[in-house]
Amino acid sequence: MNKAIFLDRDGVINEVVFRSGNNSKPIAPWKFEEFKLVPGIEKPLIELSQMGFHLFVVTNQPDIAKGVIKSSRVKKMNDIVINEFPIDEIMVCSHIDSDNCNCRKPKPGMIINLAKKWEINLEDSFLIGDNWKDIESGETAGCRTILIDKFYNKSVKADFRVENLTMSVEVVKSHFTKTATTKDN
Repeated sequence: MNKAIFLDRDGVINEVVFRSGNNSKPIAPWKFEEFKLVPGIEKPLIELSQMGFHLFVVTNQPDIAKGVIKSSRVKKMNDIVINEFPIDEIMVCSHIDSDNCNCRKPKPGMIINLAKKWEINLEDSFLIGDNWKDIESGETAGCRTILIDKFYNKSVKADFRVENLTMSVEVVKSHFTKTATTKDN
């Protein structure tokens, strides 16, 4: 079985946007000018890939269903991510909460579907996100969870909390070093 890192997009791969009128909640970019990759993420993504992890992006994009952004624009943004970084696949849920689909985080549907398709052992895998929906989807799927610390997620609990994606690589490395040491004894 393979192992994977499941990454949220907005807040992990690219910067979130704050708009007036939405109670200062972080949201996805709607325009290309707003789509800014998080500085310095290429190196940790390459390191995770070199460690033998498949890399997947799992992202809720309800603004498609709301008619705020076209799915073709989201796809173009995702194409930038998949062309710039060693990402194996990006899975998008374009539903809103009331659709009650199985793919919309916090439900684990996107992770489960990718795990089946790519023969992923979820116990050896991690989810890296920046909000409670990400973390809950990873926990429900059976992954370890890493939360990228932001001012808007202070109350969210995860297996690990780190400052940035680079620090998450250290968490993953230390976990697998401990696992290898335990198996050797």
